[in-house]
Amino acid sequence: MRALFLAASNSKWLREHGVRAGFVRRAVSTFMPGETFDEMLVAARALPAQGLASVFTRLGENVADLAEAQAVADHYVDGIKRIRFLGLACEPSVKPTQLGLDIDRASARVHLQAIAAQAQAAGRYLWIDMEQSSYVDVTLDLTEELRATYPGVGVCLQAYLHRTRADLVRMLRIGAGVRLVKGAYLEPPAVALAQKSDVDANYIGLGRTMLDDRARGGGSRIVFGTHDTKIIDHLIRHARATRVPAGDYEFHMLYGIQRGEQARLAAAREHVRVLIAYGTYWFPWYMRRLAERPANVWFVVKSVFDGGRRR
Repeated sequence: MRALFLAASNSKWLREHGVRAGFVRRAVSTFMPGETFDEMLVAARALPAQGLASVFTRLGENVADLAEAQAVADHYVDGIKRIRFLGLACEPSVKPTQLGLDIDRASARVHLQAIAAQAQAAGRYLWIDMEQSSYVDVTLDLTEELRATYPGVGVCLQAYLHRTRADLVRMLRIGAGVRLVKGAYLEPPAVALAQKSDVDANYIGLGRTMLDDRARGGGSRIVFGTHDTKIIDHLIRHARATRVPAGDYEFHMLYGIQRGEQARLAAAREHVRVLIAYGTYWFPWYMRRLAERPANVWFVVKSVFDGGRRR
């Protein structure tokens, strides 16, 4: 099932036609409040009352036009300004290929610098998302280059890649923030772990390394991007055993997923941010969310039946 959803995420035909299906649009609304920045803001402004902060990301990838890449960069810069004006604890997260990385690395770097400069001026952290394994090297290089000028920059690392332990050591050494996720792209066995149990074990091992680095006085921002309650509880226990206080690490969870767990963690005074995605380019992202957590397929099935009853 995971492979099926990941293959669907790469299908241009499904990307163009799947978004028109009413039941798909109803199902995806569980995971994103809407397609516009304003709709994202409505969701973000409701979170502080629940003890939650937020991260925003405009969906899109592999931009093939420099004018579009400029428009994406402008969107993020303007969005950070609006968030600063509202005083929201909301941080930007962007994919390098949204900024024209496939066309021209120098242009993508300039766009990232503009976003990082605005984030720093606003007192906000900038997260750089990770994409397929072929982008890891350039993404880490860009992260390291940015941090030379803008300290408040972190990057996403994927636990299912064989190479991630070495990448993690590199990022911890330079003090970059790390948001650890499991990984949601279709990768060959030579590149990525195939079994869920192996990915989970590697995630826990990498997470413990992150907490151990903090216990030794490391300066990296430590973030666990997961909805897996067993992993969450394990890492909290390890943090307590190594005397790492709750404020020295945090959890990032997707909007609409495990809301009960988000509330539980917030009530326990754990630091939690909700990642709110929006935009029109949501189909590939949605397929990867289903691949990450097959239990989410229930929402699709429920939407089909709900839609049938309404008709």
